[in-house]
Amino acid sequence: MAQKKEITNLDLTKVEPITDNQKLVFNSYKKGDNQFLYGCAGTGKTFVSLYLAMNEVLRSDTPYDRVVMVRSLIPTREIGFLPGDEEDKAALYQVPYSNMVQYMFKQPNEQAFSMLYDKLKTQGSFYFLSTSFLRGLTFDNSIIIVDECQNLNFHELDTIVTRVGQDSKIMFCGDFMQTDLSKTSERNGLFDFLRILEEMKEFNCVEFNIGDIVRSGFVRNYLIQKTKLGIGIE
Repeated sequence: MAQKKEITNLDLTKVEPITDNQKLVFNSYKKGDNQFLYGCAGTGKTFVSLYLAMNEVLRSDTPYDRVVMVRSLIPTREIGFLPGDEEDKAALYQVPYSNMVQYMFKQPNEQAFSMLYDKLKTQGSFYFLSTSFLRGLTFDNSIIIVDECQNLNFHELDTIVTRVGQDSKIMFCGDFMQTDLSKTSERNGLFDFLRILEEMKEFNCVEFNIGDIVRSGFVRNYLIQKTKLGIGIE
């Protein structure tokens, strides 16, 4: 018998898609498709993915036990040289997800909000994992989100997608314009991986553009102008 969860989907606030591409993702996800979301920063790719995954994982009738958030701890891809255990080393990279969940849930007070992320991890609904520790793992009954996937080469992407086990699905989020990969061959590997997924009926591949930017005020305008000018592309 599954353990009763302290935090459930009933605690989620209702999030509606804002742009046409977000609507496309919502609709495709409901059909059970895996997702590859790429394009401009500030378009809500990771937020939408995490919301949809948490909404499904936290249901009482779900086949999914947890959301597994996977990302590369760049620039070295190795965290063994940093002090502390795996959790300590990865803590800095988990801050964005801790912030995101606070916008997704209803909580009675500020203290509850501050404890929310840790509670999701404690009850087994959310698990953060570095790509450095993927070898030999298989994820059953999981929704896997691969964030900042533009920093992964073809071998790493290939390794991750073959870790998807029984009753699981996967979502990739990234912005190819912000890759930290320095070698041309590694960058080409990103596009080779995308080409494979575009040929698969199991995947919905969506490119987000400047019209999908949902940040407010001057930040939105900054991202639009940066994208138009092609600045920041290595």
